[in-house]
Amino acid sequence: MNKELLEGLTEEQIKRVKECKNSQELLALAKEEGYALTDEQLSAVSGGGCLSTDAPDLSKTCPKCGRSVQGRYVGRKSYYGLVYEFNCECGYSWKGSKHSDL
Repeated sequence: MNKELLEGLTEEQIKRVKECKNSQELLALAKEEGYALTDEQLSAVSGGGCLSTDAPDLSKTCPKCGRSVQGRYVGRKSYYGLVYEFNCECGYSWKGSKHSDL
């Protein structure tokens, strides 16, 4: 997620933001917290800049530690289809699609 979108948030708020699975959850959290999003932040959320409602959820197993990791949609490539970024708590990060790791 774009670090600029998280500026000014507490560690607890950042944790809750990262737990959001789609833009609707993120917008609901912002409203619940009484946090007014800037035009840039709203554009990123609604336009798919940091999350996209068009992409199905995808989770994979971390090859390093075996935890289940929720992927974040980062784009579309013609050969691989939807591309996700995975960031595990163990520190391992990778990109992948439904059928392969990139």
